[in-house]
Amino acid sequence: MLENMIRVLTRYGGLFLVGLRYTLLLSAIAVVFGVVLGFVLAVVKMSTWKLWGHRNPFSVLAGIYIDIIRGTPLLLQLYFFYFILPEAFPQFELSPFICISIALSANSSAYIAEVIRSGIQAVDRGQEEAARTLGMTKFQTMMHIIFPQAIRNILPALCNEFVTLIKETSLASTFFVGDLMTQFQVISGALYLTIEPLIIVGIIYLILTSTISKVVTIVERRMKRLD
Repeated sequence: MLENMIRVLTRYGGLFLVGLRYTLLLSAIAVVFGVVLGFVLAVVKMSTWKLWGHRNPFSVLAGIYIDIIRGTPLLLQLYFFYFILPEAFPQFELSPFICISIALSANSSAYIAEVIRSGIQAVDRGQEEAARTLGMTKFQTMMHIIFPQAIRNILPALCNEFVTLIKETSLASTFFVGDLMTQFQVISGALYLTIEPLIIVGIIYLILTSTISKVVTIVERRMKRLD
């Protein structure tokens, strides 16, 4: 087995690097756009203004979106975006990679929205009331008082979401978008070997997730020291 693993690495090491690049790219895209959309969803969901005496409809829609994304399998969402986006926007000629990136971003945004909402709500409400008595607007209070403190609660969870996304990109291999598991399928088909390339891919995933998890642990410790 060891000899076969060395042979696989020697002949197809470049493909593993390509897969690593696409895996990290998919994860990074999903986290960046997930944070942006997740922040908007969290703020909208927490908004308290009413329309004609009823609950804010945008808040309701944000809650429904989050519930749907969190309540359905990721693979189902990948299939949905993979098939629906090219039909909905044929003029853009969307590639499978773009469709899967959008799907992962949409999925990530729902979970990140809940992370951000929980982080904001964990901040003592008394600080918001004190800021309002000093004449600060709700927006100023959020940006200058609440959110800077909430980041301490949010950041570790965001890092964990990135780790989760790295592992979830393996589902993208269903659509052959170049990630690590896609390269495994290519190499396995070329050499008629399964176990050896699978072990190599598993080791790469383990190194990635372990490294990021270690960084998250260090960040959490430093944040606790600042408290």
